[in-house]
Amino acid sequence: MFSQNKPLKGAVVLVTATLLAGCGSLLGDGESEEAIVVGTTSTPSVLDPAGAWDGSWELYRNIYQTLLHFPSSSGTPEPDAAQRCGFTDTVSSVYRCVLKKDLTFSNGNALDAEAVKYSFERTLEIKSPTGPAQLLQSIDRIETSGERTIIFHLKRPDATFPLVLATPAASIVDPAAYPADRLLESDKVSGSGPYLLDGYKEDERAELVRNQKYKGSAEIKNDAVTVRYFKDSAKMVEQLKSGEVDLTYRGLTPEQIDDFGKNRSDHPEIKLNEVYGTEIRYLVFNPQHESVAEPAIRKAIAQIIDRKALVRNVYKRTAAPLYSMVPGGITGHTSAFYEKYGEPSVEKARSTLSQAGINGKVKLTLWYTTDRYGATTAEEFAEIKRQLEASGLFDIALEGREWREFQEGITDGEYPVFGRGWFPDFPDADNYISPFVGKENALGTPYEHKTLTGTLLPKSRKESDRGAASESFTQAQKILAEDARLLPLWQGKLYIAAHDDIAGVEWSIDSSTIMRLWELDRKKSW
Repeated sequence: MFSQNKPLKGAVVLVTATLLAGCGSLLGDGESEEAIVVGTTSTPSVLDPAGAWDGSWELYRNIYQTLLHFPSSSGTPEPDAAQRCGFTDTVSSVYRCVLKKDLTFSNGNALDAEAVKYSFERTLEIKSPTGPAQLLQSIDRIETSGERTIIFHLKRPDATFPLVLATPAASIVDPAAYPADRLLESDKVSGSGPYLLDGYKEDERAELVRNQKYKGSAEIKNDAVTVRYFKDSAKMVEQLKSGEVDLTYRGLTPEQIDDFGKNRSDHPEIKLNEVYGTEIRYLVFNPQHESVAEPAIRKAIAQIIDRKALVRNVYKRTAAPLYSMVPGGITGHTSAFYEKYGEPSVEKARSTLSQAGINGKVKLTLWYTTDRYGATTAEEFAEIKRQLEASGLFDIALEGREWREFQEGITDGEYPVFGRGWFPDFPDADNYISPFVGKENALGTPYEHKTLTGTLLPKSRKESDRGAASESFTQAQKILAEDARLLPLWQGKLYIAAHDDIAGVEWSIDSSTIMRLWELDRKKSW
Protein backbone atom coordinates (compact mmCIF):
# COMPACT_ATOMS: atom_id res chain seq x y z
CA MET A 1 0.00 0.00 0.00
CA PHE A 2 1.40 3.41 -0.96
CA SER A 3 1.56 5.67 2.05
CA GLN A 4 2.89 9.04 3.04
CA ASN A 5 2.23 11.31 5.97
CA LYS A 6 0.79 14.08 3.83
CA PRO A 7 -0.96 12.78 0.70
CA LEU A 8 -0.52 14.54 -2.61
CA LYS A 9 -3.65 16.24 -3.82
CA GLY A 10 -4.71 18.19 -6.87
CA ALA A 11 -2.93 16.01 -9.44
CA VAL A 12 -4.21 16.24 -12.97
CA VAL A 13 -6.39 13.44 -14.34
CA LEU A 14 -5.77 12.32 -17.89
CA VAL A 15 -8.96 12.12 -19.89
CA THR A 16 -9.12 9.86 -22.92
CA ALA A 17 -11.93 9.97 -25.44
CA THR A 18 -12.45 7.78 -28.46
CA LEU A 19 -13.43 10.05 -31.32
CA LEU A 20 -14.71 7.38 -33.62
CA ALA A 21 -16.51 4.38 -32.22
CA GLY A 22 -15.62 0.98 -33.67
CA CYS A 23 -17.58 -2.23 -33.77
CA GLY A 24 -18.17 -4.38 -30.70
CA SER A 25 -15.22 -6.46 -29.58
CA LEU A 26 -14.19 -9.36 -27.46
CA LEU A 27 -10.86 -8.72 -25.75
CA GLY A 28 -8.20 -11.39 -25.87
CA ASP A 29 -6.62 -13.20 -22.95
CA GLY A 30 -3.15 -11.68 -23.42
CA GLU A 31 -1.74 -14.27 -25.83
CA SER A 32 -0.97 -12.50 -29.08
CA GLU A 33 -0.10 -14.54 -32.15
CA GLU A 34 2.30 -11.89 -33.45
CA ALA A 35 4.03 -8.78 -32.19
CA ILE A 36 1.98 -5.59 -32.10
CA VAL A 37 3.77 -2.96 -34.20
CA VAL A 38 3.78 0.65 -32.96
CA GLY A 39 5.00 3.52 -35.15
CA THR A 40 6.37 6.77 -33.73
CA THR A 41 8.60 9.70 -34.71
CA SER A 42 10.01 9.85 -31.17
CA THR A 43 13.33 8.01 -31.47
CA PRO A 44 15.49 7.16 -28.42
CA SER A 45 18.74 9.09 -28.22
CA VAL A 46 20.48 6.55 -25.92
CA LEU A 47 19.46 3.31 -24.19
CA ASP A 48 20.94 4.24 -20.81
CA PRO A 49 18.45 6.07 -18.54
CA ALA A 50 21.29 8.12 -17.03
CA GLY A 51 21.86 9.71 -20.44
CA ALA A 52 18.47 10.95 -21.67
CA TRP A 53 15.82 13.39 -20.54
CA ASP A 54 13.71 13.24 -23.69
CA GLY A 55 11.46 10.95 -25.73
CA SER A 56 13.76 8.04 -24.90
CA TRP A 57 11.63 7.71 -21.77
CA GLU A 58 8.90 6.10 -23.85
CA LEU A 59 11.17 3.08 -24.30
CA TYR A 60 12.58 3.21 -20.76
CA ARG A 61 9.11 3.02 -19.22
CA ASN A 62 8.62 -0.38 -20.84
CA ILE A 63 12.01 -2.01 -20.20
CA TYR A 64 13.14 -0.51 -16.89
CA GLN A 65 11.37 -0.43 -13.54
CA THR A 66 10.91 2.38 -11.03
CA LEU A 67 10.03 2.31 -7.34
CA LEU A 68 6.70 3.97 -8.07
CA HIS A 69 4.52 4.42 -11.15
CA PHE A 70 1.48 6.38 -12.32
CA PRO A 71 -1.48 3.98 -12.49
CA SER A 72 -3.98 4.27 -15.36
CA SER A 73 -4.86 7.96 -15.77
CA SER A 74 -4.01 8.94 -12.20
CA GLY A 75 -1.37 11.52 -11.28
CA THR A 76 -0.84 9.99 -7.82
CA PRO A 77 2.08 7.54 -7.64
CA GLU A 78 1.64 3.96 -6.47
CA PRO A 79 4.19 1.18 -5.85
CA ASP A 80 5.87 -0.69 -8.70
CA ALA A 81 9.22 -2.21 -7.67
CA ALA A 82 8.44 -0.98 -4.17
CA GLN A 83 6.05 -2.74 -1.86
CA ARG A 84 5.41 0.50 0.00
CA CYS A 85 6.86 4.03 0.19
CA GLY A 86 6.26 7.13 2.24
CA PHE A 87 7.71 10.16 4.01
CA THR A 88 8.86 9.29 7.51
CA ASP A 89 8.90 12.87 8.81
CA THR A 90 6.38 15.70 8.91
CA VAL A 91 8.22 18.07 6.59
CA SER A 92 8.66 15.86 3.50
CA SER A 93 12.44 15.55 3.67
CA VAL A 94 13.02 11.83 4.45
CA TYR A 95 11.47 9.27 2.12
CA ARG A 96 11.55 5.52 2.72
CA CYS A 97 10.75 2.66 0.33
CA VAL A 98 10.65 -1.07 0.93
CA LEU A 99 11.15 -3.28 -2.12
CA LYS A 100 9.00 -6.24 -3.08
CA LYS A 101 10.54 -9.60 -2.30
CA ASP A 102 12.71 -11.56 -4.72
CA LEU A 103 13.04 -8.96 -7.49
CA THR A 104 15.57 -9.71 -10.23
CA PHE A 105 16.91 -8.08 -13.36
CA SER A 106 16.32 -9.78 -16.69
CA ASN A 107 19.80 -11.35 -16.50
CA GLY A 108 18.93 -13.04 -13.21
CA ASN A 109 20.91 -10.73 -10.91
CA ALA A 110 19.17 -9.59 -7.73
CA LEU A 111 17.42 -6.23 -7.68
CA ASP A 112 18.02 -5.14 -4.09
CA ALA A 113 18.36 -1.93 -2.11
CA GLU A 114 22.01 -1.53 -3.08
CA ALA A 115 21.08 -1.71 -6.78
CA VAL A 116 18.53 1.06 -6.28
CA LYS A 117 21.06 3.20 -4.41
CA TYR A 118 23.64 2.56 -7.14
CA SER A 119 21.21 3.59 -9.90
CA PHE A 120 20.45 6.99 -8.37
CA GLU A 121 24.03 7.76 -7.36
CA ARG A 122 25.26 6.70 -10.79
CA THR A 123 22.95 9.14 -12.61
CA LEU A 124 24.02 11.94 -10.29
CA GLU A 125 27.71 11.04 -10.69
CA ILE A 126 27.68 10.77 -14.48
CA LYS A 127 25.67 13.99 -14.72
CA SER A 128 25.20 13.64 -18.45
CA PRO A 129 24.39 17.01 -20.11
CA THR A 130 21.45 15.33 -21.83
CA GLY A 131 20.47 13.22 -18.82
CA PRO A 132 17.97 13.63 -15.96
CA ALA A 133 20.40 14.30 -13.08
CA GLN A 134 18.74 17.67 -12.45
CA LEU A 135 15.47 15.92 -11.57
CA LEU A 136 17.30 14.11 -8.76
CA GLN A 137 19.08 17.16 -7.36
CA SER A 138 16.93 17.25 -4.22
CA ILE A 139 18.66 14.06 -3.00
CA ASP A 140 21.29 14.72 -0.33
CA ARG A 141 22.23 11.12 0.47
CA ILE A 142 20.81 7.61 0.21
CA GLU A 143 21.13 4.86 2.77
CA THR A 144 20.02 1.25 2.77
CA SER A 145 18.80 -1.00 5.56
CA GLY A 146 18.99 -4.69 4.83
CA GLU A 147 18.35 -5.97 1.32
CA ARG A 148 14.99 -4.28 0.72
CA THR A 149 14.88 -0.83 2.40
CA ILE A 150 16.05 2.42 0.81
CA ILE A 151 15.97 5.75 2.62
CA PHE A 152 16.30 9.02 0.70
CA HIS A 153 17.46 12.03 2.70
CA LEU A 154 16.58 15.21 0.81
CA LYS A 155 18.45 18.51 0.88
CA ARG A 156 15.22 20.33 1.61
CA PRO A 157 11.49 19.53 1.90
CA ASP A 158 10.14 18.31 -1.44
CA ALA A 159 6.59 17.00 -1.68
CA THR A 160 7.12 16.34 -5.40
CA PHE A 161 9.78 13.68 -4.72
CA PRO A 162 7.33 10.73 -5.02
CA LEU A 163 6.37 12.07 -8.45
CA VAL A 164 10.03 12.06 -9.50
CA LEU A 165 10.36 8.45 -8.33
CA ALA A 166 7.59 7.49 -10.75
CA THR A 167 9.48 8.86 -13.77
CA PRO A 168 12.07 7.04 -15.92
CA ALA A 169 14.69 9.36 -14.38
CA ALA A 170 14.44 6.93 -11.45
CA SER A 171 14.95 3.80 -13.58
CA ILE A 172 16.71 0.99 -11.73
CA VAL A 173 19.72 -0.60 -13.47
CA ASP A 174 21.96 -3.58 -12.67
CA PRO A 175 25.26 -2.48 -11.06
CA ALA A 176 27.01 -5.45 -12.67
CA ALA A 177 26.00 -4.36 -16.17
CA TYR A 178 26.08 -0.54 -16.06
CA PRO A 179 29.40 1.23 -15.37
CA ALA A 180 29.40 3.67 -12.47
CA ASP A 181 31.22 6.52 -14.22
CA ARG A 182 30.02 6.45 -17.83
CA LEU A 183 27.03 5.60 -19.98
CA LEU A 184 26.36 2.12 -21.28
CA GLU A 185 27.80 1.84 -24.78
CA SER A 186 26.15 -1.39 -25.93
CA ASP A 187 22.53 -2.28 -26.66
CA LYS A 188 22.61 -5.17 -24.16
CA VAL A 189 20.08 -3.71 -21.78
CA SER A 190 19.43 -5.37 -18.42
CA GLY A 191 16.24 -4.07 -16.81
CA SER A 192 13.42 -5.39 -14.66
CA GLY A 193 10.47 -3.84 -16.49
CA PRO A 194 7.57 -5.53 -18.27
CA TYR A 195 9.63 -6.21 -21.41
CA LEU A 196 13.07 -7.38 -22.49
CA LEU A 197 14.80 -5.51 -25.29
CA ASP A 198 15.21 -8.50 -27.60
CA GLY A 199 16.55 -6.55 -30.58
CA TYR A 200 17.46 -2.96 -31.36
CA LYS A 201 18.55 -1.07 -34.45
CA GLU A 202 19.24 2.60 -33.86
CA ASP A 203 16.73 4.96 -35.50
CA GLU A 204 14.82 1.98 -36.91
CA ARG A 205 13.22 -0.35 -34.38
CA ALA A 206 13.10 -1.79 -30.86
CA GLU A 207 11.87 -5.36 -30.48
CA LEU A 208 10.31 -6.07 -27.09
CA VAL A 209 9.25 -9.40 -25.63
CA ARG A 210 7.50 -10.15 -22.36
CA ASN A 211 9.84 -10.29 -19.34
CA GLN A 212 8.97 -13.55 -17.60
CA LYS A 213 10.90 -12.43 -14.48
CA TYR A 214 8.89 -9.21 -14.11
CA LYS A 215 7.30 -8.59 -10.71
CA GLY A 216 5.56 -5.25 -10.81
CA SER A 217 2.21 -3.52 -11.08
CA ALA A 218 1.67 -3.94 -14.84
CA GLU A 219 -0.71 -6.58 -16.16
CA ILE A 220 0.92 -7.46 -19.47
CA LYS A 221 -1.69 -8.13 -22.15
CA ASN A 222 0.59 -9.11 -25.04
CA ASP A 223 3.68 -11.21 -25.61
CA ALA A 224 5.66 -8.88 -27.86
CA VAL A 225 5.71 -5.35 -29.26
CA THR A 226 7.90 -3.93 -32.01
CA VAL A 227 8.38 -0.16 -32.02
CA ARG A 228 9.32 1.28 -35.41
CA TYR A 229 10.96 4.71 -35.54
CA PHE A 230 10.22 7.08 -38.42
CA LYS A 231 11.72 10.38 -39.46
CA ASP A 232 8.89 10.89 -41.95
CA SER A 233 5.26 11.02 -40.75
CA ALA A 234 4.05 10.25 -44.27
CA LYS A 235 5.94 6.96 -44.37
CA MET A 236 4.63 6.05 -40.93
CA VAL A 237 1.03 6.63 -41.99
CA GLU A 238 1.61 4.80 -45.26
CA GLN A 239 2.67 1.72 -43.29
CA LEU A 240 -0.29 2.13 -40.94
CA LYS A 241 -2.69 2.09 -43.88
CA SER A 242 -0.93 -0.89 -45.46
CA GLY A 243 -1.13 -2.86 -42.22
CA GLU A 244 2.64 -2.99 -41.59
CA VAL A 245 2.05 -0.81 -38.51
CA ASP A 246 -0.82 -1.49 -36.09
CA LEU A 247 -0.79 1.83 -34.22
CA THR A 248 0.87 5.24 -34.43
CA TYR A 249 1.87 7.03 -31.26
CA ARG A 250 3.63 10.38 -31.82
CA GLY A 251 4.18 12.22 -35.09
CA LEU A 252 0.83 12.52 -36.87
CA THR A 253 0.54 15.81 -38.75
CA PRO A 254 -2.60 17.98 -38.46
CA GLU A 255 -3.50 17.04 -42.04
CA GLN A 256 -3.24 13.33 -41.21
CA ILE A 257 -5.31 13.77 -38.06
CA ASP A 258 -7.94 15.65 -40.04
CA ASP A 259 -7.97 12.92 -42.67
CA PHE A 260 -8.49 10.12 -40.14
CA GLY A 261 -11.15 12.14 -38.36
CA LYS A 262 -13.23 13.20 -41.36
CA ASN A 263 -12.68 10.45 -43.90
CA ARG A 264 -13.47 7.32 -41.95
CA SER A 265 -14.91 5.64 -45.04
CA ASP A 266 -11.53 5.89 -46.81
CA HIS A 267 -9.87 3.76 -44.13
CA PRO A 268 -12.65 2.08 -42.11
CA GLU A 269 -10.22 -0.28 -40.39
CA ILE A 270 -8.44 2.61 -38.61
CA LYS A 271 -9.81 4.40 -35.56
CA LEU A 272 -8.58 7.77 -34.28
CA ASN A 273 -8.27 8.33 -30.54
CA GLU A 274 -7.79 11.75 -28.96
CA VAL A 275 -5.95 12.02 -25.64
CA TYR A 276 -6.13 15.21 -23.63
CA GLY A 277 -2.50 16.27 -23.62
CA THR A 278 -0.24 18.43 -21.50
CA GLU A 279 2.53 18.64 -24.10
CA ILE A 280 3.75 22.18 -24.79
CA ARG A 281 5.90 23.95 -27.38
CA TYR A 282 7.88 27.09 -26.68
CA LEU A 283 10.77 29.28 -27.78
CA VAL A 284 13.94 29.60 -25.72
CA PHE A 285 16.06 32.78 -25.72
CA ASN A 286 19.69 32.58 -24.65
CA PRO A 287 20.70 36.04 -23.36
CA GLN A 288 24.38 35.03 -23.49
CA HIS A 289 24.01 35.86 -27.19
CA GLU A 290 24.14 39.59 -27.86
CA SER A 291 21.27 39.38 -30.37
CA VAL A 292 18.72 38.58 -27.63
CA ALA A 293 20.49 39.92 -24.53
CA GLU A 294 18.29 43.04 -24.64
CA PRO A 295 14.96 42.20 -22.91
CA ALA A 296 13.09 44.57 -25.24
CA ILE A 297 13.81 42.26 -28.21
CA ARG A 298 12.36 39.25 -26.40
CA LYS A 299 9.35 41.24 -25.22
CA ALA A 300 8.70 42.58 -28.70
CA ILE A 301 8.58 39.05 -30.05
CA ALA A 302 6.22 38.08 -27.21
CA GLN A 303 4.07 41.03 -28.22
CA ILE A 304 3.92 40.09 -31.91
CA ILE A 305 3.44 36.32 -31.91
CA ASP A 306 -0.16 35.44 -32.78
CA ARG A 307 -0.74 32.05 -31.18
CA LYS A 308 -4.30 31.79 -32.47
CA ALA A 309 -3.12 32.21 -36.05
CA LEU A 310 -0.31 29.73 -35.44
CA VAL A 311 -2.59 26.91 -34.27
CA ARG A 312 -5.19 27.80 -36.93
CA ASN A 313 -2.84 28.03 -39.90
CA VAL A 314 -0.39 25.28 -39.01
CA TYR A 315 -2.05 22.91 -36.57
CA LYS A 316 -5.61 23.10 -37.89
CA ARG A 317 -6.88 23.53 -34.35
CA THR A 318 -5.40 20.23 -33.17
CA ALA A 319 -3.57 22.37 -30.60
CA ALA A 320 -4.57 25.30 -28.37
CA PRO A 321 -2.85 28.68 -27.85
CA LEU A 322 -0.75 28.69 -24.70
CA TYR A 323 -0.06 31.79 -22.60
CA SER A 324 1.96 30.21 -19.81
CA MET A 325 4.66 27.59 -19.41
CA VAL A 326 2.17 25.73 -17.20
CA PRO A 327 -0.54 24.31 -19.50
CA GLY A 328 -4.27 24.23 -18.95
CA GLY A 329 -5.42 21.17 -17.03
CA ILE A 330 -2.51 21.43 -14.59
CA THR A 331 -3.29 22.81 -11.13
CA GLY A 332 -1.78 26.30 -10.83
CA HIS A 333 -2.14 27.28 -14.52
CA THR A 334 -2.61 30.97 -15.33
CA SER A 335 -2.50 32.98 -18.58
CA ALA A 336 0.42 35.13 -17.45
CA PHE A 337 1.67 36.03 -20.94
CA TYR A 338 -1.79 37.17 -22.05
CA GLU A 339 -2.14 39.25 -18.89
CA LYS A 340 1.27 40.83 -19.58
CA TYR A 341 1.11 41.34 -23.37
CA GLY A 342 -2.55 41.06 -24.34
CA GLU A 343 -3.52 40.56 -27.99
CA PRO A 344 -0.76 40.71 -30.64
CA SER A 345 0.21 44.31 -31.38
CA VAL A 346 2.89 45.53 -33.77
CA GLU A 347 2.58 49.06 -32.43
CA LYS A 348 3.26 47.98 -28.86
CA ALA A 349 6.23 45.93 -30.06
CA ARG A 350 7.60 48.90 -32.00
CA SER A 351 7.22 51.11 -28.94
CA THR A 352 9.01 48.55 -26.76
CA LEU A 353 11.96 48.44 -29.15
CA SER A 354 12.04 52.19 -29.62
CA GLN A 355 12.17 52.82 -25.88
CA ALA A 356 15.24 50.57 -25.76
CA GLY A 357 16.87 52.58 -28.56
CA ILE A 358 16.32 49.92 -31.22
CA ASN A 359 14.96 51.43 -34.42
CA GLY A 360 16.27 49.28 -37.29
CA LYS A 361 15.19 45.75 -38.16
CA VAL A 362 16.39 43.14 -35.69
CA LYS A 363 18.17 40.23 -37.37
CA LEU A 364 17.73 36.83 -35.73
CA THR A 365 18.20 33.16 -36.57
CA LEU A 366 15.66 30.72 -35.15
CA TRP A 367 16.72 27.09 -34.74
CA TYR A 368 14.54 24.00 -34.59
CA THR A 369 14.83 20.21 -34.80
CA THR A 370 13.68 18.58 -38.02
CA ASP A 371 12.91 15.08 -36.75
CA ARG A 372 11.83 15.08 -33.10
CA TYR A 373 8.33 16.55 -33.03
CA GLY A 374 7.01 15.62 -36.46
CA ALA A 375 7.05 17.13 -39.94
CA THR A 376 4.89 20.13 -38.97
CA THR A 377 7.69 21.80 -36.98
CA ALA A 378 9.17 23.34 -40.13
CA GLU A 379 5.77 24.81 -41.03
CA GLU A 380 5.43 26.18 -37.50
CA PHE A 381 8.72 28.05 -37.74
CA ALA A 382 7.86 29.31 -41.20
CA GLU A 383 4.67 30.79 -39.71
CA ILE A 384 6.62 32.40 -36.85
CA LYS A 385 9.04 33.89 -39.39
CA ARG A 386 6.09 35.18 -41.45
CA GLN A 387 4.49 36.87 -38.43
CA LEU A 388 7.69 38.51 -37.21
CA GLU A 389 8.74 39.77 -40.63
CA ALA A 390 5.22 41.01 -41.41
CA SER A 391 5.63 43.40 -38.49
CA GLY A 392 8.47 45.15 -40.33
CA LEU A 393 10.55 44.92 -37.14
CA PHE A 394 12.46 41.68 -37.71
CA ASP A 395 14.57 39.95 -40.32
CA ILE A 396 14.40 36.22 -39.56
CA ALA A 397 16.48 33.29 -40.79
CA LEU A 398 15.55 29.68 -40.05
CA GLU A 399 17.87 26.72 -39.45
CA GLY A 400 16.83 23.12 -38.86
CA ARG A 401 18.93 20.23 -37.56
CA GLU A 402 18.33 16.59 -36.77
CA TRP A 403 17.76 15.88 -33.08
CA ARG A 404 21.18 14.62 -31.99
CA GLU A 405 23.04 17.48 -33.65
CA PHE A 406 20.39 19.91 -32.45
CA GLN A 407 20.87 18.72 -28.86
CA GLU A 408 24.63 19.14 -29.14
CA GLY A 409 24.11 22.72 -30.28
CA ILE A 410 21.89 23.41 -27.27
CA THR A 411 24.43 21.90 -24.88
CA ASP A 412 27.19 24.03 -26.45
CA GLY A 413 25.07 27.20 -26.15
CA GLU A 414 25.19 27.67 -29.91
CA TYR A 415 21.68 29.02 -30.54
CA PRO A 416 20.38 32.49 -29.57
CA VAL A 417 16.75 31.40 -30.15
CA PHE A 418 15.51 27.84 -30.52
CA GLY A 419 12.33 25.84 -30.30
CA ARG A 420 11.66 23.04 -27.85
CA GLY A 421 8.82 20.77 -26.89
CA TRP A 422 8.11 19.51 -23.40
CA PHE A 423 6.33 16.33 -22.47
CA PRO A 424 5.79 16.33 -18.70
CA ASP A 425 7.93 14.18 -16.42
CA PHE A 426 5.02 14.22 -14.00
CA PRO A 427 1.69 16.10 -13.90
CA ASP A 428 2.54 19.02 -11.61
CA ALA A 429 3.13 22.73 -12.27
CA ASP A 430 6.60 22.42 -10.75
CA ASN A 431 7.64 20.27 -13.70
CA TYR A 432 6.86 23.07 -16.17
CA ILE A 433 8.98 25.63 -14.34
CA SER A 434 11.84 24.15 -12.30
CA PRO A 435 13.52 22.19 -15.16
CA PHE A 436 14.03 25.45 -17.08
CA VAL A 437 15.47 27.69 -14.36
CA GLY A 438 18.63 27.72 -12.28
CA LYS A 439 22.30 27.73 -13.15
CA GLU A 440 22.08 24.23 -14.60
CA ASN A 441 18.83 23.34 -16.31
CA ALA A 442 17.34 21.15 -19.02
CA LEU A 443 17.87 23.81 -21.69
CA GLY A 444 21.58 24.42 -21.30
CA THR A 445 20.89 28.16 -20.90
CA PRO A 446 21.51 29.31 -17.31
CA TYR A 447 18.49 31.16 -15.92
CA GLU A 448 19.30 32.39 -12.45
CA HIS A 449 16.56 34.21 -10.58
CA LYS A 450 16.68 34.49 -6.79
CA THR A 451 12.95 34.74 -6.28
CA LEU A 452 12.15 31.81 -8.54
CA THR A 453 14.78 29.34 -7.35
CA GLY A 454 15.42 30.73 -3.89
CA THR A 455 11.89 31.43 -2.66
CA LEU A 456 8.92 30.40 -4.80
CA LEU A 457 9.89 26.88 -5.90
CA PRO A 458 11.23 25.83 -2.46
CA LYS A 459 8.04 27.20 -0.86
CA SER A 460 5.82 25.30 -3.31
CA ARG A 461 7.62 22.02 -2.61
CA LYS A 462 6.73 22.18 1.06
CA GLU A 463 3.06 21.80 0.13
CA SER A 464 1.94 18.18 -0.02
CA ASP A 465 -1.47 19.55 -1.05
CA ARG A 466 -0.44 20.66 -4.53
CA GLY A 467 -3.46 22.93 -4.85
CA ALA A 468 -2.09 24.98 -1.96
CA ALA A 469 1.09 25.60 -3.98
CA SER A 470 -0.84 27.54 -6.65
CA GLU A 471 -0.03 30.96 -5.17
CA SER A 472 3.70 30.34 -5.59
CA PHE A 473 3.19 29.10 -9.14
CA THR A 474 1.08 32.15 -10.04
CA GLN A 475 3.92 34.46 -8.99
CA ALA A 476 6.46 32.30 -10.80
CA GLN A 477 4.50 32.49 -14.06
CA LYS A 478 4.35 36.29 -13.79
CA ILE A 479 8.15 36.40 -13.48
CA LEU A 480 8.56 34.17 -16.54
CA ALA A 481 6.28 36.47 -18.55
CA GLU A 482 8.16 39.57 -17.42
CA ASP A 483 11.58 38.12 -18.28
CA ALA A 484 10.41 36.59 -21.60
CA ARG A 485 13.31 34.16 -21.53
CA LEU A 486 10.85 31.39 -22.39
CA LEU A 487 7.95 32.03 -24.76
CA PRO A 488 5.07 29.49 -24.64
CA LEU A 489 3.38 28.91 -27.99
CA TRP A 490 0.83 26.13 -27.85
CA GLN A 491 -0.51 23.18 -25.91
CA GLY A 492 -1.09 19.99 -27.84
CA LYS A 493 -3.41 17.06 -27.80
CA LEU A 494 -2.17 13.55 -28.42
CA TYR A 495 -3.74 11.58 -31.24
CA ILE A 496 -3.35 7.84 -31.65
CA ALA A 497 -4.44 6.12 -34.86
CA ALA A 498 -4.91 2.37 -34.49
CA HIS A 499 -6.35 -0.55 -36.39
CA ASP A 500 -9.72 -1.73 -35.12
CA ASP A 501 -8.31 -5.04 -33.93
CA ILE A 502 -6.02 -3.35 -31.39
CA ALA A 503 -7.53 -3.17 -27.91
CA GLY A 504 -6.38 -1.21 -24.86
CA VAL A 505 -5.51 2.06 -26.61
CA GLU A 506 -7.58 4.09 -24.15
CA TRP A 507 -5.56 2.69 -21.21
CA SER A 508 -2.13 2.84 -22.82
CA ILE A 509 -1.19 6.44 -21.95
CA ASP A 510 -0.23 7.41 -18.42
CA SER A 511 -0.66 10.86 -16.87
CA SER A 512 2.73 11.99 -18.21
CA THR A 513 1.59 10.90 -21.72
CA ILE A 514 4.07 8.02 -21.93
CA MET A 515 2.82 4.89 -23.67
CA ARG A 516 2.42 1.76 -21.59
CA LEU A 517 2.80 -0.86 -24.31
CA TRP A 518 1.68 -3.68 -22.04
CA GLU A 519 -1.92 -2.43 -22.21
CA LEU A 520 -2.19 -3.19 -25.94
CA ASP A 521 -3.71 -6.42 -27.20
CA ARG A 522 -5.20 -7.93 -30.33
CA LYS A 523 -8.92 -8.56 -30.18
CA LYS A 524 -9.61 -12.23 -30.62
CA SER A 525 -12.89 -11.81 -32.51
CA TRP A 526 -14.26 -8.92 -34.57
